[in-house]
Amino acid sequence: MKLAGGYGMPPEWTLGRVFTEWTLEPVVAAVAVLALAGYLLGVARLRRSGEPWARGRTVAFGSGVALWVFTTCSGIGVYERVLFTDRAVQAVVLLMVVPLLLAMGAPVTVLAEGFGGRHRDRLLAALRGRVSKVLMFPLVSTVLLVVPPWLLYFTSWYRLSLTTDLYNVLFHVGFVAFGLAYFWPRLQIDPVGRHYHPMIGVVITVAEVIFDAALGFILVFGSHLLVPDYWAALARPWGMSAQQDQSWGGAVLWGLGDIAGIPFMVALIVRVIREERVRTVQVDRELDAQEAAEAAAEVVVAAAGVTEKTDAAEAPAEQERPWWETDPRFAGRYGK
Repeated sequence: MKLAGGYGMPPEWTLGRVFTEWTLEPVVAAVAVLALAGYLLGVARLRRSGEPWARGRTVAFGSGVALWVFTTCSGIGVYERVLFTDRAVQAVVLLMVVPLLLAMGAPVTVLAEGFGGRHRDRLLAALRGRVSKVLMFPLVSTVLLVVPPWLLYFTSWYRLSLTTDLYNVLFHVGFVAFGLAYFWPRLQIDPVGRHYHPMIGVVITVAEVIFDAALGFILVFGSHLLVPDYWAALARPWGMSAQQDQSWGGAVLWGLGDIAGIPFMVALIVRVIREERVRTVQVDRELDAQEAAEAAAEVVVAAAGVTEKTDAAEAPAEQERPWWETDPRFAGRYGK
């Protein structure tokens, strides 16, 4: 059976087919190849210039690119227009997991430091610009993370993503872009327009969990079936009903979304601990310098006090001598 969008229905879903069934998403594949090639080239230039680079960042970025391709080209991509639950898994992974891994790879640092020169200056100037600061403002970046799932399921975007390739590609790429717009300024591994305390990210993550729970609750317990005519035309002969499928998809958005936020919370907590350690070292150095300055000042004051006491002791001795001993006219007559 083929839909109006030209999509052929795959065989019955099994866990094994997630890894054995494959399709090609040309846009995602092209972007992934270019991004990975540019990243590795930038890292190579960094290392040739003598700049240290953590291998874990390269692994994180490569894992994000690989997961992006797997989510759209493996069996998950094959069944994305057949199962509501499958699309829900994609939404969580593309919005919360892939962007987190990509941001942990510090791609902007690689781009800025690896290629250097005027490109680096222009990029850093853009990051310090007004538009960048607005997009990185916590409230704005939070909206970019929380709103896309609601737009997907409660606008025409969901129907169009099922029936047209253009909107399906927009979903595959747009969700990753929205996620990067959130995780990049919150992690602050890369250069950002303004530094925000990582605890802000913790608070925002709690708010994001609440919105995910609300969306999942509506899909799980709501009786309204999204795009019912599409599922009726699909006439899938296997698996659960469309209503059950939507309920399971809502549960995935609810539960998997909360689970996907755990690594980000861990990363924020680790960053808080590291920043506090650095701040503690700085405070200790400042206190040591202050104590050294106070000790030096006490030595100077003590030395000045001894000099004053000596002068004060000598002055009365000079004054207590008889006047004729200090008068030049009589000094020779009365002793030395």
